[in-house]
Amino acid sequence: MSESLLVTGASGQLGRKVVEDLVARGGNKIIAATRDPSKLADLTARGVEVRAADFEKPETLAGAFAGVDRMLLISTDAIVVPGQRLAQHRAAVAAADKAGVKHVVYTSIIAPKPSADSIIEDDHFFTEQAIAASSMSWTFMRHGLYAEALLWALPRALQQGTWADASANKPRSWVTRADCGSADAAALASSDTGKRIYDITGPEALTAEQVAGIVSEVTGKPLAHADVPADVLRQGMAGAGMPPTLIGAMLGFDIATALGYYGVVTPAIEELTGQAPTSLRDFIVANRDALLAPPQQG
Repeated sequence: MSESLLVTGASGQLGRKVVEDLVARGGNKIIAATRDPSKLADLTARGVEVRAADFEKPETLAGAFAGVDRMLLISTDAIVVPGQRLAQHRAAVAAADKAGVKHVVYTSIIAPKPSADSIIEDDHFFTEQAIAASSMSWTFMRHGLYAEALLWALPRALQQGTWADASANKPRSWVTRADCGSADAAALASSDTGKRIYDITGPEALTAEQVAGIVSEVTGKPLAHADVPADVLRQGMAGAGMPPTLIGAMLGFDIATALGYYGVVTPAIEELTGQAPTSLRDFIVANRDALLAPPQQG
C-alpha cells in the first residue's frame, strides 16, 4: 500500500529537487508544502498535491500535515533572528506529531551541538531533540557542507588570488545539494520506520589547500589558501556589517572543520540512492563559468 509523502519548503532548491526525485520514483502520493503555493503550480499537472504551510503561522500546519504518513522537514533559512528558526521547527514537529505523521525525515548538519555562537548548530541540535521527544519515528539526514557554498565564496577569492578561512586546512567532504536531495528523497520514500542517523557526505575529504589547487587548475587562475584565526575573520565580518548570528553561523562551519567534524566520509548517498556522489572536481568543472563570474555582492 502506497504512503503519502510530504515535503516542506518544497519551493526551495533542495525541496524542489526532492519532489522531482519522488515524482520520478512514482508509487506514492506526493504532497508539496510551501508558504506560496503559486510557486509550485507546475507540479500539480504532474500529480503532486500542493498545500500551503507557513511555519510562522502554526495554525496553517494542521491542515497541511493531515493524512500524511511520512514527512521531510527541511530546515528553514531563518538564521538571522535568534530563536526564530528553532521556534518554527518546534511548531512543525508538534503539528506533525498531533496530525498523526508516522515518520519524519529531517535535514540536519553533521555533528550538531548546543552552541552559544553558532545558531545553525544550536538550532539543529535542539530540533533533533524535539523530534526525538515526539511519538514519531525519525531519520536524521546530517548533510555535509554544500559544494554550492563555494560558488559564493570563491569568485571573490579568485579575483584576489587568496581564499582565506579558519579551517586550519583540515579536510572537508563537500557534497552537492543535488546529491543530498536524492538521498533525502530515498530516505523519505523508504519503508524504514526505525530511528536512524545518516552523515550525508561527498566521496572524499579535501583540505582547503587541495580545493584551491583544483580550482586553480580548472579555471586557469592562481588561488592560494590562507588560514586565518577565527577571531580575525570575525572582526572582518563585523566590520563589513554582517549580523552577529550570521557571523557565528559562517565561522561555526570553519571551526567545526578545524576540529575534524567535516572530515568524515560515508557511503550513505550510494547506499540510499544506488549512485555514487559527485566528486568536488566534477562539480568545479561543471561550474567553472560561475566561479569565473563577477563576485556576488553582499
